[in-house]
Amino acid sequence: MNRIIIIGNLGRDPEVRYTPTGQMVASFSVATNYRYTDSQGQRRSETEWFNCMAFGKLAELCNEHLSKGQQVYVEGRLKSRTYQTRMVNLALVMT
Repeated sequence: MNRIIIIGNLGRDPEVRYTPTGQMVASFSVATNYRYTDSQGQRRSETEWFNCMAFGKLAELCNEHLSKGQQVYVEGRLKSRTYQTRMVNLALVMT
């Protein structure tokens, strides 16, 4: 089973685009925070960012009702992707 639940704050308003078949896709980022005390007694905070996508009717609802800063509950499946940035490509060319 591939299931993930994210509760956090929207980092930006949803961005909408359409697939070649005309299906709406909404993309947005969600930030989660983890607060803890380290071994030296210092309070620490870590922020993890998740890029989320919604399709079809759900994308329409996200576009209409979500805005930057809102707390959201996102449930879905996790799909990891890898990519290379221009900087990485340049480093590979130089070596």
